[in-house]
Amino acid sequence: MRDFFIRSFEVIVGLLVIVMSVGVLIAGLAAMAGAGQMMGGQGGFFAGLAILVVGALYVLFIGGAMYLGLGIYQNTRRTADALERLAAARD
Repeated sequence: MRDFFIRSFEVIVGLLVIVMSVGVLIAGLAAMAGAGQMMGGQGGFFAGLAILVVGALYVLFIGGAMYLGLGIYQNTRRTADALERLAAARD
């Protein structure tokens, strides 16, 4: 049951990174197209470019942190399995 939840979380993390990436892309392109000016904000090419750059860094940071946590879990599990095999081989 524990493995089911870990695998499910890996799928959710992957989907979340994809959704965040698409959201950043849409927001950046909308700002470049001037959609922000209709709502009283600043729009333009450089605003859209800033959204794309900062958003991409945010997605990399958050996605990387989540995948780092999953990687730590996987490495800990493999180390525990290897130690169990080593202990069983000595007996």
